[in-house]
Amino acid sequence: MSNPRPSGTRSPSTPSRAAPPTQPQAPAPSGHPDAREGGGVIAVTRALQLLEAFALGESHLSLAELSRRCQLHKTTALRLARTLAQSGYMVQRDDGDWRLGPAAGWLGARYQAGFDVQNALEPALRELSQATGESTAFYVREGQVRTCLVRVEGPQALRHHARMGEGLPLDQGSPGRVILAFSGEPGELYEQIRRRGYHWSIGEREPGVATVSAPVFGLNWRLMGSVCISGPDARLPSAKLESLAQAVIATANRLSYALAGRAPATEAVQASHWHPPLG
Repeated sequence: MSNPRPSGTRSPSTPSRAAPPTQPQAPAPSGHPDAREGGGVIAVTRALQLLEAFALGESHLSLAELSRRCQLHKTTALRLARTLAQSGYMVQRDDGDWRLGPAAGWLGARYQAGFDVQNALEPALRELSQATGESTAFYVREGQVRTCLVRVEGPQALRHHARMGEGLPLDQGSPGRVILAFSGEPGELYEQIRRRGYHWSIGEREPGVATVSAPVFGLNWRLMGSVCISGPDARLPSAKLESLAQAVIATANRLSYALAGRAPATEAVQASHWHPPLG
C-alpha cells in the first residue's frame, strides 16, 4: 500500500455484592509529614522537589539555595536531605553543600534500561545521525509532556542542542505531534500525520530549529515514543526534511522490531510504510 505524497507544516496550519463500608480515615494534622495534599503525600512531594531542584550541569547546591528553590524552611529542607542521604539519593559534601547521590543515578539507569537504550536505541540513533549528518533523539511521553530519553549529537558544528530529561510540550514540535497523533489525538492535523506516518515542523517550539519525526511501537502496537532528526532550519528547509523522512521512518521501523522483540519481516517492506507488521 502506498501513501499519498507527504507534506509538512510550518506551524500547525477511543447482582454483585456491595463492598462493606470502611471507617473514614482521620486526616493527618497540618504540618505532619504524612499530611496529604491533592491525593499525594506531602513529605514525598517535598523530597522529590529537593531532587528536582538541581538543574542540568549543576553539581552541587547549598542548603539555602535548595530551601529557596523548593520554597521550604531550611530545617525542613535539611531534614529531607538527610533522609534522602540515608538511602543514597543525596550526598553532603565536605563544604556543606549537597549533591545528588548514586541512587539517583541508578534510578535513571533503570528507567533507561526499560527502553533497551544500550542495545537498541543508541546504536540506531547513532547510525541515523551518521547517515544524515544531523542530531537524532528518541522522545517518550511522560504525562502531558515529552522528554528526550536518548540523544546523539550530529557531526556539524552548528546543531540543535536538546536537554535530556527536560519536559517539553507535546503540541509543539514534530516529536510531540507524532506522539499525540499515534495516541489518538483528534483533528485534521493528526489525521494527516497518521496517514503519512511522520511529521516535520520548522520553528514551532523553538525559533530556527527544524525537526522531522516518526513513531516507534512496541509489542501489540503499543506506542513507545518518537524518533527525531533535528537541526537548524537554514540547513533543514522543508524539502530537505521531506527527503530525510524515509530515513527516519526506516529507523523507527527497526526500533519497533527491536523493542517488540521481533525479527524484521523477511519480505521487502515498502519505504512508504510507516510501520512494520508487528501484530
